[in-house]
Amino acid sequence: NPRNPESSSLWQLFNNHFESFVRCYEERFEKNYGYLRSVIGNVVETYLKCGDLKEGFARVKCDDCQHEFLLAFSCQGRWLCTSCQAKKVILFGDHLENNLLFPVPHRQYVFSLPILLRGYFKYDRRLLSKLCRCAYDSHSLFLRTHIKLEKGVPGAAMVVHTFGNSPNKFHPHVHLIATDGLFAGTCTFYVMRDIDLKPLEEIFRAKILKMLQKEGKIDQELISKLLKWKHSGFGIDNGIRIERNNPKGREAIAQYIARNTINQEKIRYQSNTVQVIY
Repeated sequence: NPRNPESSSLWQLFNNHFESFVRCYEERFEKNYGYLRSVIGNVVETYLKCGDLKEGFARVKCDDCQHEFLLAFSCQGRWLCTSCQAKKVILFGDHLENNLLFPVPHRQYVFSLPILLRGYFKYDRRLLSKLCRCAYDSHSLFLRTHIKLEKGVPGAAMVVHTFGNSPNKFHPHVHLIATDGLFAGTCTFYVMRDIDLKPLEEIFRAKILKMLQKEGKIDQELISKLLKWKHSGFGIDNGIRIERNNPKGREAIAQYIARNTINQEKIRYQSNTVQVIY
């Protein structure tokens, strides 16, 4: 169905105010939110052209009934365009369920960081990929230790988010869909039983602190202070388990972790008063 992107509050907001936002960003926002990456401007520019027939289209014709219609080109952007990301969410869930996830029990894990350390990931985005690696390595070591299968391998798919329930706070964390157990070299699967996650949290904390020290972000003095905290600030949750015979559940979790940053239905923009309610 043809759509009218210019009617959405999100489109109007970016069209009317993004240029002035860029001009004042360094003065007003860079200190709290980090530098404005060039990719953001490119994504916004292509988003404003998404679904606009003036920016190009394909003519689609039915060979049987000869009916024709025009299909506007899409921006194929990620994490901003609600239309294109909605399609990517569906394709991501379908791809994981039909091509990657094996029909064994799975769990969703969420790995989060203490507020004190989040700023390092805000100002050095390279660390986000290292955050994923720390989460995967910690999870693998945890499973191998408790299942007592030194060379066992878990299946996993990860997505890193930098947003949370509060849209104005930088909150880097990792969503991990993982097999609830390990594969052995003979393709045998060993199921993991419910167990206390405290050891996994300690492994994850150690790997993150070691990684940040190696990257020159923190020193041993700060590490010693963090290790003395009664509550470490590191968090791991794995409360959602999907049984082996629940393909819809696996697909739904995959779509959830790939969901868009912005919920367009929550945005109300009043151009006359220049007021935004989210």
